[in-house]
Amino acid sequence: DLELHLQRCQQLSVTVLTDHQDLSNTELKTITNGRAPQEYRIRAKLRTYKPQKLHQSVKLHCSKCNSLQEVPDGDEFAFILQSSAMTTPNPELHNTSWYESVTWTTQDQKQREIAIHFVKHDEMLQHPEDTLLMIEGGTVKEVWKLTKRFKCVIPVRSTENDLELLDLSAPFLLQGNVKYYGCKQCSTPKPMKSLSSIAAEQRLSWEPTEIAQVLGIELLQYVFIMKFTLVDETGALNAYLFDY
Repeated sequence: DLELHLQRCQQLSVTVLTDHQDLSNTELKTITNGRAPQEYRIRAKLRTYKPQKLHQSVKLHCSKCNSLQEVPDGDEFAFILQSSAMTTPNPELHNTSWYESVTWTTQDQKQREIAIHFVKHDEMLQHPEDTLLMIEGGTVKEVWKLTKRFKCVIPVRSTENDLELLDLSAPFLLQGNVKYYGCKQCSTPKPMKSLSSIAAEQRLSWEPTEIAQVLGIELLQYVFIMKFTLVDETGALNAYLFDY
């Protein structure tokens, strides 16, 4: 819808892009020579806008280091899962006081070993729609299948002493159809046993911000960014849209 609207804006000779009906029109030259911040009402043509494809406007933003990055594509996630599947689940890490584990071997040629760890609350398993689980050795297809049934899914791998998150190029948490990412620069990932403190809470909600905090992850936020170049008879002005 926005792309069609922007194309329509380009076709019109003049378009009012801002409101401020109580203000008189200001020339772009006056704005570029003025001091910010000010409120203006302008009348200008839309010369160009970027990005051209709407999906490219969505980025990941770290509020701590103020960095912006592209949202990783599904192929990158698939490759990271494939690499982690080469590590065999450590049976010594199964069935602890705060999670219950289930393992099986796939029937395909690779015969992958998969382990799923269901986090308990008050030593009891929860209903699927309230459950957080951790998966080792799963493919993208298997992970997404689990997100349709369970509240939270965290892809992990085994070490000698604990389960740990994968490379932060992958989402550290999946909830429904949303992938949550952490900032590589600002995060200091902690082992998965850190989650046991949330599992022990009386009211367990599995909020992504709380999960990120206990796991030492600086949560990246999805932002919408566009750049518009506006022109009138007096000059040009770049306008940026940035919103969560």
